[in-house]
Amino acid sequence: MENKIAKASCGTMESSDAYMELEPVAGATQIELQSVVEHQFGESIRALAAQMLAEEGIENVRLSIIDRGALECTLRARLETLIGRAREGGSAHA
Repeated sequence: MENKIAKASCGTMESSDAYMELEPVAGATQIELQSVVEHQFGESIRALAAQMLAEEGIENVRLSIIDRGALECTLRARLETLIGRAREGGSAHA
């Protein structure tokens, strides 16, 4: 099954949430993270994102995450929404 991914975004910049953007790129997958808890949880956030992308068979994308202290369940929900939007054609006028 071919995974066509369009540019998409989801989330907010509110405290305890995360804003994410996903877009196709030429080359290897890149995960960019800005987080208020980067020193404590940066690696686990990146690992979660990489795992979810791999499970969905998504490659050759840039995932940008701006984390404002979101819990893991919130990050998972945002990533699921983002992947769904990207597969459906992306954000309108993103």
